[in-house]
Amino acid sequence: MFFDEAKIYVKAGDGGNGVVAFRREAHVPRGGPSGGNGGKGGDVYLMADPQYNTLLAFERQIHFKAANGDHGRGKNQTGAQGEDLHVRVPVGTMAYDVETGQLLADLTEPGQQALLTRAGRGGRGNRTFRSPTNQAPRVAENGEPGEERWIRLELKLIADVGIVGVPNAGKSTLLSRASAAKPKIADYPFTTLEPNLGVAIIGDRDMILADIPGLIEGAHAGAGLGHVFLRHIERTRVLIHLLNGLSPDPAGDFEAINQELALFNPILGTIPQIAVLNKMDLPEVRDLWPAVAAALKARGVVEPLAISAVSGEGVDLLLHRAADLLAESPALPLSSPAPVALPSTAEDKSFTIERDPDGAFRVRGRRIERIVTMTQWDYYDAVMRFQRILEALGITEALRERGVQEGDTVRIGEAQLEWSDDNAL
Repeated sequence: MFFDEAKIYVKAGDGGNGVVAFRREAHVPRGGPSGGNGGKGGDVYLMADPQYNTLLAFERQIHFKAANGDHGRGKNQTGAQGEDLHVRVPVGTMAYDVETGQLLADLTEPGQQALLTRAGRGGRGNRTFRSPTNQAPRVAENGEPGEERWIRLELKLIADVGIVGVPNAGKSTLLSRASAAKPKIADYPFTTLEPNLGVAIIGDRDMILADIPGLIEGAHAGAGLGHVFLRHIERTRVLIHLLNGLSPDPAGDFEAINQELALFNPILGTIPQIAVLNKMDLPEVRDLWPAVAAALKARGVVEPLAISAVSGEGVDLLLHRAADLLAESPALPLSSPAPVALPSTAEDKSFTIERDPDGAFRVRGRRIERIVTMTQWDYYDAVMRFQRILEALGITEALRERGVQEGDTVRIGEAQLEWSDDNAL
């Protein structure tokens, strides 16, 4: 089965913890701080790999986590950096943030990659906190947590020419005749339930053909899974609009499908088309051809063609026409492979204070919650440093204005603290 949508969870690696350590050497009675910093975690990237054709792999695995950084050690040793993780996807994959719906990346070329989540930095060891007024600091930081998010992946086939039309027009038969592709073929509607790709060789030129499952009226709104199939046409530069010769109104089908294309995406209405009547191997279709050609020309079609995908009649002429049109058509503007819109690395000092149902004070804020996670509460110096940060950010004063009292509970991130008028928290 062709899988062209998936939802995955990605998490960058956490930074390693910094450590509190002091030099312990013979003949050095007052060895200074020597706690090393933790290593940075690994980032998570999305990478376009031409060896993948579908998103099937994400049916089996949906969680992806990069490696954490190693913890720092004594003797000023910094922990090793966590290895980056590259999530491999087919060329043509687009990534969206599930929460916001924002387009994060559009990978249109082999080897292209985009950063999805940034790793946490390593926590600082006590050597970093040494100062002229504190020669033996007993404070270090935990590593910063890596960023995490849910991603929706969507695959759009990258083909030069898309073959479109109503169900049972003979699109799969044409693809099989024009290339080495072997799609499922049968004489009933909706044989093709997933897009197929093939490569056609025309002299010294080649082009990739995509057989798009049959479209019906209302496809732009999802009828007949139209919204699933239509996106695969958006990257094509030429369309072969195949008409079913046995339809009661081939020219009417042509107009209806073009309307569906334009309703789904106005750009699709501007892609050059070749209108082709199929099944000329049938006498009744051959007799009908002059009337269909006239009806198509009345709708503005220049030089409509007639073929038989079964016998091969007219197929070479069609392929040459498509190749010539492809050579004249500029490449469609694809979405830029710019880095994803990750949250800014600049410190956000804003915060809010709310009351939980049990009466406890809840402080929320990106920076202060990150600091809570990175604070090593076992060390008195670290707790005092946290108090100073609360004062500097204005949180202590804001809590007093909200009426915090001695013994009240204050929650910040995962930490639950008790307010004291003597030492604040």
